Amino acid sequence: MEQRVSLVTIGVKNLAAIRDFYEKKFGWQPAAVNKDIVFYKISGALLSFFPEKDLAADAGLEVRQSSAGKFALGYLLKTEKEVDELYADLESKGVTIVKKPVKNFFGAYTGYVQDVEGNLWDVGYNPLIQLDEDHNVTVHEDIKHLEQ
Repeated sequence: MEQRVSLVTIGVKNLAAIRDFYEKKFGWQPAAVNKDIVFYKISGALLSFFPEKDLAADAGLEVRQSSAGKFALGYLLKTEKEVDELYADLESKGVTIVKKPVKNFFGAYTGYVQDVEGNLWDVGYNPLIQLDEDHNVTVHEDIKHLEQ
């Protein structure tokens, strides 16, 4: 199996509210959509939202209570200035800012926002991750020197 992700699907309670958030607050356009699911093209992959009860049923599982602390989607920019500009834009649109961006011990400048169902987005700049002109990750520098 190749080391890649083609599709990330997140189970949601209210598909219409999720679509409204991503399309009006983030400005995204669906790649494909019907009454049951929505797909957004993201840098070489797809992010989809599907009702959580249907996702659980498709996998043969029961719906369980989820926690916003279980995962975070990441959105990287090339500079701290770009990060500040994006946070200002998201805040002006009423997006929940969980944590404003701060610089950490190794030089990353990140914070967190949430969508309408509490899914976390780690939005920031990381000097150890190189991005191409389309903001696709090209290299993650060695991090052994960060071990404590």
